[in-house]
Amino acid sequence: MILTATIGLAQTVLSYITFCYSSIPLNLNTPMSTPSKFSIKRVASILVCTGSLVTGIPVMSSAQTNPGFGFVWGDGPSQKQQLGYVLEYGTPKHLSDRWRLKIKRQSVAIDGINITYPDYFDGKFRETKIELRKSPKNRIFNLKKGETIPLESVSVDQDNKVIEIIPKEIIPADTDIEVVASNVKNPTAGGMYYFNCRISSPGGVGLMRYVGTWIVSIFRS
Repeated sequence: MILTATIGLAQTVLSYITFCYSSIPLNLNTPMSTPSKFSIKRVASILVCTGSLVTGIPVMSSAQTNPGFGFVWGDGPSQKQQLGYVLEYGTPKHLSDRWRLKIKRQSVAIDGINITYPDYFDGKFRETKIELRKSPKNRIFNLKKGETIPLESVSVDQDNKVIEIIPKEIIPADTDIEVVASNVKNPTAGGMYYFNCRISSPGGVGLMRYVGTWIVSIFRS
């Protein structure tokens, strides 16, 4: 939004300069007049303000705040199956990153979460640093973290690349939740990694239901 406003302001400045010079009457028999000192000072002031806005805009890398939507060629999850996520850093070899893996509202209650990831992912997750939270209704304007959901157990199988999360109480249907993993050791190589999410529901007799995929992008800064 800020960038759009700045571009609009720059266009206004250019239009003003064009107007100043286009309004000067052209007379081949008389020397060409110039814009008044007031006009020049006004344009200069606007240019200074515009430059300040442009240089003052913070640049944020897509790896720092990644909404979790990627283009997939060939076989892979459709856009509807892609889950959102946010990485605090998102760079290779980072030793203490924080991941927020969002799970959309489900039409059924949840009593277990299963996350699988590819064999070539050589990063590491710590069981004691994995939480489950209710997602804030508005992440942009709400600086408070979501309510923590008590867990019965968390297990990370580094060899088979599986994370199992069991809440102490059943999570009701239509609840926005997110898996928060802190102190994550990011993989050594940049690239895209597919993290598949499945859930189990009460009465499902241990059956896991696929709910979506996080296409996690790790980029070099």
